[in-house]
Amino acid sequence: MIDRTILITGATGLIGTWIVNKLCESGASVKIISRNPGKAEKLFKRDYTVQEFDWSNFNDPYKLRDLVEDSDTIINLAGSNVAGKRWSDEYKKEIYNSRIETTKLLVDTIKVCKKRPECLINASGVGIYGFRGDEKINEESDTGNDFLANLCRDWENEANKATQFDVRVVTVRTGIVLDKTGGALKEFLSPFKFKFGAYQGSGNQWMSWIHIDDIVRLYIYSIENRNLSGAVNGTSPFPLTNKDFTKTLGEILNIKIILPVPEFILRIVIGEFAKNLTTGQRVYPQKALDSGFKFGFPELKSALTDLLSSK
Repeated sequence: MIDRTILITGATGLIGTWIVNKLCESGASVKIISRNPGKAEKLFKRDYTVQEFDWSNFNDPYKLRDLVEDSDTIINLAGSNVAGKRWSDEYKKEIYNSRIETTKLLVDTIKVCKKRPECLINASGVGIYGFRGDEKINEESDTGNDFLANLCRDWENEANKATQFDVRVVTVRTGIVLDKTGGALKEFLSPFKFKFGAYQGSGNQWMSWIHIDDIVRLYIYSIENRNLSGAVNGTSPFPLTNKDFTKTLGEILNIKIILPVPEFILRIVIGEFAKNLTTGQRVYPQKALDSGFKFGFPELKSALTDLLSSK
């Protein structure tokens, strides 16, 4: 049981939807601030411990203060989809501002509160490490200097300002989330409909992935474990190369033809973001494991078998 009131932004996204449902099952009271409260209400209409609020009514710290003071925990997942559109300068600005401005508002609100939440669990991404080849990365590794690395670093820095007000901050550096309802797995499955698999570029780039159930449990674990703070890698302990990932998926689907998609084609189709697909990071969840977190699906084959068999 989770006897807490939890305020969530970004609740209608892939991870957020699962977190809300899991929290409701655990008995928590959940307050959702959304730019699309109608969508949130429709998604969670059967969960009677959920309340939805419109972001447009809480655009400064003093309007938001009552909701924050009434919350034991804040989970901040808000931000435009990184892979939602081709990366124009305008869309990159939207990706950046949607994260930084929301996080700044939450921290500024915490500052003016008399009663403050115990913790802020803030989303981040493994893109913070930049392009590192075969280097094995943990939470102590250096960060990168490309667009996603700078975005995640600024995002975490904004969230970490809440520590000035005695709020515990955890930044979950999430990898590629595998879920049967959409996201990355849906894109990987697309070529298999035509009886072949496709890896990206050389296929040698590392993929730091995680089963949806494990990332949701890691967020909830971060709420309950008061000794956990700072950056936490939200990835499986066993990353694979893009080629091995695709081959494993092919084995499960009994499809043996695996073909490459050259990087120049990816650049033509999706633009600058192609470099992130053809490089990647080899990330290890050192902090989660050291703290005692147990992965339900540490290895890809069992994760994919679970997801594909439950379609």
